[in-house]
Amino acid sequence: MLKMISRQLKHHPALIPLFIFIGGGAAMSMMYLARLALRSPDVSWDRTNNPEPWNKFDPTYRYKFYAVNLDYTKLKKEGPDF
Repeated sequence: MLKMISRQLKHHPALIPLFIFIGGGAAMSMMYLARLALRSPDVSWDRTNNPEPWNKFDPTYRYKFYAVNLDYTKLKKEGPDF
């Protein structure tokens, strides 16, 4: 399979940027999914020791990848402590 792809790329060098961008996009999407699975407080991998991981974060903890107009230092806790 790889030999066939390399042979096609030798005959059609204009396909090289296509393979680079498709491969880069696939790699970035997999890295983002891994970040969501490992760093997001909405995902609980260990339900016995930490059943509600979102309760351990204070309101000033920034867990979002990109926040447009939100200053996390000015947030205050609105709910009770459990």
